[in-house]
Amino acid sequence: MSELENTDEGANILDGRLSTGVPGLDEILCDGLIPRRAYLLHGNPGSGKTMLGMHFMAAGAARGEQALFITMGETEQQIRANAASAGFDLTDVKFLDLAPSPDFFAQVQSYDIFSPAEVEREPTTERITSEVDKLKPIRVFIDAMTHFRYLSSDDLQFRRQTYSFLRFLIDGGATVLFTSEDSPSQPDDDLQYMSDGIIRLEHRQDIRTLSIIKFRGSGFISGEHSMRLSEKGVEVFPRILPSDEERQYPMGENIPSGIPELDELIHGGLERGTVTIISGPTGVGKTTLGMQFMKEAAGRDERSVIYTFEEWSETLMRRSQNINMPIETMIQRGTLSIVQVEPLRYTPDEFARMVRKDIEENGAAIIMIDSISGYRLSVRGEDLVRHLHALSKYLQSRGVAIILINEIEDIIGGFRATEIGISYIADTIIFLRYLELRGELRRAVGVLKKRLSDFQKTLREFEITRYGLKVGKPLTDLHGILTGIPEWSDNSGDK
Repeated sequence: MSELENTDEGANILDGRLSTGVPGLDEILCDGLIPRRAYLLHGNPGSGKTMLGMHFMAAGAARGEQALFITMGETEQQIRANAASAGFDLTDVKFLDLAPSPDFFAQVQSYDIFSPAEVEREPTTERITSEVDKLKPIRVFIDAMTHFRYLSSDDLQFRRQTYSFLRFLIDGGATVLFTSEDSPSQPDDDLQYMSDGIIRLEHRQDIRTLSIIKFRGSGFISGEHSMRLSEKGVEVFPRILPSDEERQYPMGENIPSGIPELDELIHGGLERGTVTIISGPTGVGKTTLGMQFMKEAAGRDERSVIYTFEEWSETLMRRSQNINMPIETMIQRGTLSIVQVEPLRYTPDEFARMVRKDIEENGAAIIMIDSISGYRLSVRGEDLVRHLHALSKYLQSRGVAIILINEIEDIIGGFRATEIGISYIADTIIFLRYLELRGELRRAVGVLKKRLSDFQKTLREFEITRYGLKVGKPLTDLHGILTGIPEWSDNSGDK
């Protein structure tokens, strides 16, 4: 399902695309709409169909193309006012206002011999054909096509008239975007069949999505893509697919931590283009350990980015200064960026778009997501593993080292690397544990997995001091460390 869909019908038509006016949507459509075809905007009331049509109209007007907006619901005055409030310039867009006039109710009383459909159809058709012949539009937006049902005596006549109308517009050189009002009593299946493409807009609770159901003659990115209605109009955030990017940078070059004992534990450091999960209970030092690799990268003038879903950036900076980690200096030098993300505000596609834009414009050696628990809130019931997998594969293709901070609930007790089934994504898993030794709470660090090299199988004590991180010698005299309550071995001499 999450693949680039292709059709063999007319698949060679790739040039001369027509922009929808929404960059994210153009990307999903592989550079835009194929000209001189008819496309249906399908969605419930309030899903953003009319606003997307405004994008389509404004984009054409900006290119000097003749654009015709045919409205059968809202008046031209209402639409222009709404467009202006959203920042659209429809000054050069021509309108054909077919919305009922204020005196329509009085006129209906005269329909005593002929039905209103028969009386209204002829003048409406004449107005449309006259305007189209005069303007010769390149773009036509019809809102909503289903209003023509009320000018038809039956469904068969509606289908014939609608098909004839679309052919009239297309043969005249127009690319047509039209909306429908779908309902259980009057479905728009007939309009879906006669359209060359279907763009579905959905609004469920506080989530808006856009998907391409049909697109004759071209490939497209399938699946649901996040959409937002904002002061900028319609914003679409294409989902990242693992197959989108081929690996551009070889794996293998180490990114050391700068702490000899830690680098010895992981055989030289983390590799570029790999995924590392740092796992452990709350407060054990996961984020601090991840930032240690960023601190060392900054010494080589390499840029790192922290996306924090839970901790305020000011708090992160303050506590880092207390352990001799110069985050503020790194930010000033441009070797570190801290991006605070409110998970309930962004969908996974929006977040992925943010990361992708930053990487492609500014580059980075290391990306840290802090934490997976916070990121999971933005998924809102969707497949967390799928989103993490796609984002990680994209970053790996750019040669970026990814650090995922994973919090487990147990302070001590039975050991679990992760609790949500994401271990397979990781090339390296580093875990931190609390230890209870002689009534004192201590920390230990170990490596559970490393795909590209060997690693030490022993654990080491891990400390966070005012001078920075400190990693001790291997804890070879302790056993039962993973239980959280270790015991000295019989030959340790320290019981």
